[in-house]
Amino acid sequence: MSAGTAPQPLVLVVDDEPQMVAIITFALETQGFATLAAIDAAAAWQLLTSHHVDLVVLDVMLPDSSGRDLCRRITTRLGTPVILLTALSDSEDRIRGLEAGADDYVTKPFGPRELALRAQAILRRTGAVPTLPEGGTLTCGPLRADLATGRISWGAGVLSLPEMERRLLVRLMRDPGEAVSLRTLLNEVWETTALEGGRDMVKSSVYRLRHQLGLQGVPPDLVEAVRGRGYRVNILPDTLGA
Repeated sequence: MSAGTAPQPLVLVVDDEPQMVAIITFALETQGFATLAAIDAAAAWQLLTSHHVDLVVLDVMLPDSSGRDLCRRITTRLGTPVILLTALSDSEDRIRGLEAGADDYVTKPFGPRELALRAQAILRRTGAVPTLPEGGTLTCGPLRADLATGRISWGAGVLSLPEMERRLLVRLMRDPGEAVSLRTLLNEVWETTALEGGRDMVKSSVYRLRHQLGLQGVPPDLVEAVRGRGYRVNILPDTLGA
């Protein structure tokens, strides 16, 4: 870390589902957070007492304890802000979570970027807002994008992509596992608000991107269309080094 550079806020993600942990940590790290992960309450408490954690993202259902009980313990003994995650959308369930001291309450399924923005809002109130430096790296399993050099790699190999397809893939990587709308892609990749002809233009670029990725050994389901919502990049397991 260079002199004068603020440390990244540290978020502890507590969930016993590996795929959910991967989605949450990726979303947070691309927004400038550092992360730790725990699969149960015991491991979470050990990390909380051995690290300075700025925020906890905590699933309500844990294998060894109630997430609400752990939330109450965290907020009363440590004062660390907590975002609770649950599959239940009942208002009484939400109230019980807030009564346990949670700063926010997010119902599954949720958009990873929305969760990251909620985390930023909480830490803005505590004065620990993360910043994403220019030249950061987006990592999605074995897929990586170096924002400083523009280089995209799959495992140990560098991918060769035309500029527009490279920009399209990087934009999709900013919201892993989440559909990015046609309008957003046109605005941020093509820098236009014109929808006329835009659907075909994006569709053609996605086709060319998938074709180029396939030629270079990347699974075809990395990038896919989400009916009625847009396109997304999927978080595939990193098995290349196995």
